[in-house]
Amino acid sequence: QVQLVESGGGLVQAGGSLRLTCVASGRTFSTNVMGWFRQAPGKEREFVAAVNWSSGSTYYADAVKGRFTISRDYAKNTLSLQMNSLKPEDTGGYYCAWKSGSGAANFAYTYNYWGQGTQVTVSS
Repeated sequence: QVQLVESGGGLVQAGGSLRLTCVASGRTFSTNVMGWFRQAPGKEREFVAAVNWSSGSTYYADAVKGRFTISRDYAKNTLSLQMNSLKPEDTGGYYCAWKSGSGAANFAYTYNYWGQGTQVTVSS
């Protein structure tokens, strides 16, 4: 079992910044990839960014490249997402995800555990 707890969401004006954090606990020794997904009302959950836990290689959705930065603190089992130049279309619930297996980092079904989510609202 792996537990994921997100924090850092909130309300921000367009152009502003937020930093999300996810702390993992439990069987974290088998972490392969951790990532962020988001879901807007009435839409499917979509990939935002991911990081290979051992190598630090990062992956981003085209919609957030150049604006968002994913990072990990290996020792503290903490995942972060720095979001800059936020847009109203970035609004949604943001979910931290964890997996031990392989498979494309942008496919939600490949992840084993999910956090409860944190809400991000960007006003225009």
